[in-house]
Amino acid sequence: MIKKLYLTVIICCLFGLSIQAQYAYFGSRGTISFDKVTYTKARLRQMSNDINSKGMDRGAGIMEYLDKVPDSHTEKLKFYFDENSTVLMPEESAESDKKNAEVKMTAPKTISANGRGGRFQGAARSGASPRGQFRGGAKNGKVLYQDLKAGTADIQLDIDEKYILSETLDSITWRFTEEYRNIAGVNCRRVNGATKDSLYLIAYYSEEIPVSAGPALSHGLPGMIIGLVIPEMHIQYWATTIEYTNKLVPADWRDKKSKKMELNEFSEIFGRYMPRNRQNESAKKRILEQLVY
Repeated sequence: MIKKLYLTVIICCLFGLSIQAQYAYFGSRGTISFDKVTYTKARLRQMSNDINSKGMDRGAGIMEYLDKVPDSHTEKLKFYFDENSTVLMPEESAESDKKNAEVKMTAPKTISANGRGGRFQGAARSGASPRGQFRGGAKNGKVLYQDLKAGTADIQLDIDEKYILSETLDSITWRFTEEYRNIAGVNCRRVNGATKDSLYLIAYYSEEIPVSAGPALSHGLPGMIIGLVIPEMHIQYWATTIEYTNKLVPADWRDKKSKKMELNEFSEIFGRYMPRNRQNESAKKRILEQLVY
């Protein structure tokens, strides 16, 4: 009788552990903390080279600031996900605010995306915020929303005021590899990808989170993207912690005062301020790429 009782207890314990393991493996709702690492000097150096390659001599103006900026800076992001949608937004913290404030103080304030000064220089001297000057740091107001069912995305930006741009999620071509690693406590597989405009991506996804999504509107894999590398843009996203919950993605991320704007209209107004990385892509795709990553 005692042996049967012990056996029953053991079976119940194993069954309970099995349920917990299944919940962890099939967790489709929760939050992920990401570190977005931007290699500042490498990004400025490439911007300068791109400008010089087009026969302009303004790239030297950017190079003057290389010694004044850190090698990289890290932005803390919070990623909310459920079965149908995701939201990526800055994570407010005193430490991240302090670090990004230091970057803003040391980064060049009078150089626009194409290397010109112009109205940027005048605004920097007067302390004004010119139309088209993007605000950086943890409080930049940029929020990326994915509707996984509809295959669409909304990008909320804080420039001179808040805007929301709606766009269809473009497909990404992925090539699977046999490289694996553990990131933030989950097992991941490496894949190499390319967007329609030939931007090369490296992603690490995990089937332990069965949601086909990831940071920076990445998607299209049989699991959550835990690590994302964009070599050409010198940007990386790495998950640091993962928490499972029963909550849906928060619906209050939209600013009620934000203005809806088509990407074409946005391109006409702000396109001249966006960095130009490659010459073989359309202006619309180039601008969208800069906004997303």
